[in-house]
Amino acid sequence: MESKIYGYVRVSTKEQCEDRQLLALKEFPVEKKNIFLDKLSGKDFNRPQYRRLMKKLKPGDVLVVKAIDRLGRNYDEILEQWRAITREKRVDIVVLDMPLLDTRQTGRDLTGTFVADLVLQILSYVAQTERENTRQRQREGINAAKLRGVQFGRPRKEVPPEFDKLKQEWKNHQINSRDAAKKLEISQNTFLRWVNGK
Repeated sequence: MESKIYGYVRVSTKEQCEDRQLLALKEFPVEKKNIFLDKLSGKDFNRPQYRRLMKKLKPGDVLVVKAIDRLGRNYDEILEQWRAITREKRVDIVVLDMPLLDTRQTGRDLTGTFVADLVLQILSYVAQTERENTRQRQREGINAAKLRGVQFGRPRKEVPPEFDKLKQEWKNHQINSRDAAKKLEISQNTFLRWVNGK
């Protein structure tokens, strides 16, 4: 049976544009009908198109991706997918951004397989480390901003003068928290938070 060339595109959010990846795959060339695309949020890694693609792949086929991180979210996942595709499915992988990761060239002998796996492990590790460093820099930036007095989130609602009177009535069981909140035109949760001094 003739081997087929497939492409996989993943963008992390609905806002991200997949055009760059699609263009690179078409230039390879991968036929449009053989390109599978997933748009995901960072929290949800349920990849229906990727799963469909995995079912289609047969030994001798070629899978083309623009970058290695399209295969997974982190170091372990990328390695797991690489091994599943190249060893279990016996499908070649071409990573366009990294010519060394082209198992059509390297995967035919033991040394080639070793080199591709080694390069992949180093790249996956670097990608994972960079993501962790980015998150660390974001945390440090937020902490530094907080120290400078920058407020994040919605501004806190001012406590109206009539709150103290209603709080006392609530403590004396003369009014419930829902009615007190309604009179202050705030949510019941906000009223209870103010009562507890938070």
